[in-house]
Amino acid sequence: MTDIFGQTLNLNYGLLLPEIVLLLSSMLVIGVDAFKRQLKVSGNVPVGLALSGLLVALALSILQVNVDEDFARLVQIDSFTSFFRILFIAITLVIIVGSHEYIEKSVSHVGEFYGLLLLATVGAMLMASARELLTAYLAIELLSFSLYIAVSLARSDQRSGEASLKYVLLGGVASASLLYGLSMIYGVTGATQYHEISAVLSAGDTGLTTPLLLGLVLIIVGLGFKASAVPFHMWTPDAYEGAPIPVTAFLSATSKAATIALLLRWFGGPLLPIASDWQFILSGLAVATMVVGNLVALQQVNIKRLLAYSSIGQMGYMLMAIVAVGSGYASDATSAVLVHLAGYIITNLLVFISVTHFFNQTGQEEINSFKGLAQSNPYLALMITAGLFSLAGMPLLVGFFTKFILFQAVVSAGHLGLVTIAVVASTVSLYYYLMVIRQMYLYEPEDGTEQWKLSLTGYLTTLTLFVSLVVFGLWGTPLYAAADAAASMF
Repeated sequence: MTDIFGQTLNLNYGLLLPEIVLLLSSMLVIGVDAFKRQLKVSGNVPVGLALSGLLVALALSILQVNVDEDFARLVQIDSFTSFFRILFIAITLVIIVGSHEYIEKSVSHVGEFYGLLLLATVGAMLMASARELLTAYLAIELLSFSLYIAVSLARSDQRSGEASLKYVLLGGVASASLLYGLSMIYGVTGATQYHEISAVLSAGDTGLTTPLLLGLVLIIVGLGFKASAVPFHMWTPDAYEGAPIPVTAFLSATSKAATIALLLRWFGGPLLPIASDWQFILSGLAVATMVVGNLVALQQVNIKRLLAYSSIGQMGYMLMAIVAVGSGYASDATSAVLVHLAGYIITNLLVFISVTHFFNQTGQEEINSFKGLAQSNPYLALMITAGLFSLAGMPLLVGFFTKFILFQAVVSAGHLGLVTIAVVASTVSLYYYLMVIRQMYLYEPEDGTEQWKLSLTGYLTTLTLFVSLVVFGLWGTPLYAAADAAASMF
């Protein structure tokens, strides 16, 4: 088939099988849950269907690792796409398996919840694979609208509805800003395909500097909201605190990773020829995000808000790599940020799954409620400690390895000042992580607190993440090789 310009379109729907499987699985999960009484199925069927769909999509994604084709000039299936497909599916698998007890007990409309997670995963996968502006925008909205609803599904928690409302209102403004920015880019270049935009901007004959700069600013504002970059971060702590903990984990992992994938696609591709126009903006955002995220985290008393500001600070480190992409180090900087992103996600999921099981037992999420956890559940205290130390970048854990790779790539690109600020901010972060660890190890548990254990799936997920944390911290070659292959397209 050809398009209106006579160019041949590749309509091989087999390239989209992982997304199609997840889309159909989400519809099946929601449908079965809606009619479970008529169908006489147990409450475990929706989670089983969701996990089955994810496993099939994961297998299909692995089979397409070496594919390099486009679908209808809208989606590009390459090593970069495969990296993020596998990453997004793995995140959703871990969240569902590691927190299904919490979901059954504390989330309303369980079937819809699983369906929304699958739809959000599809949106994230399409954000990473899109090669055309409107396709990318629709993928962003699919991810965003799924999460707007999921944030509101905490049972008997008034903060959930409030958090969802704030997220929707601010998200709508950010989406409008992003879409207007994309329209300005289209107006200047006359194209929505990434490679066509790149060709026009490389030629430098648009003669429309002001609309182009305005479009860049609006795009950065829109993506800055999705990335929780300062000063567009104000929704983040409220959404993290009010959402069900698995949704908070999803926001901190999949939503952040999808935004990084899109930033790399755009600023390492069609917008790379005008890097001098956006580098200083992203540098400022990176500095503000690192500084504000880590300083405000010092004042938090709620573990979810603390992790929210921690994730903001972590996003500042990753924004440095986007700046390095514009300095002619696209492949090295992309590989470095993918390594750090994978390590950050493993670490963050370990902390969030552990906090989920702590909440299941205690119903508490204040930092001082972790008092004496090392006595009541020494295993869980160890998991949380390992995760927090890895986020701080302590040696022998994956966080140290990935930060070292990231900071080295940014220094090589000539941005020593950014890395200096990042090192100081990372040192500050150790203090607020130690605040949690101090509660667990230096205080006695509350009166009457007895020893307790995790569920079997809780042990399975936390131990798997912990082993990954240590193994990749000591031997990061497989992780670096995967990231290097994904970055080869740049």
